[in-house]
Amino acid sequence: GSNVIGDKAYGSQAIREYITSREGSYTIPPKSDNPEPWFIDEHVYKERHLVECFFQKIKWFRRIFTRYDKLDASFFAFVLVAASVILLK
Repeated sequence: GSNVIGDKAYGSQAIREYITSREGSYTIPPKSDNPEPWFIDEHVYKERHLVECFFQKIKWFRRIFTRYDKLDASFFAFVLVAASVILLK
């Protein structure tokens, strides 16, 4: 199965049950006021930061940020180009 990494906003019982019903696992920290907190792997949760940083960097490309390309294929192609430029820096 896959592992869903999310922030505290996605920690509701319904979302967690949906993930486990699809034979997945989750790394979502409980809110501080949750009466029944669950264990999360802090090392896995820190990987979420890499994804957040990538989305921030990809927004530097105005063409992606404003969604100039209306076709999904051309938009996805430019996302790949932007990702390649980010990786080469």
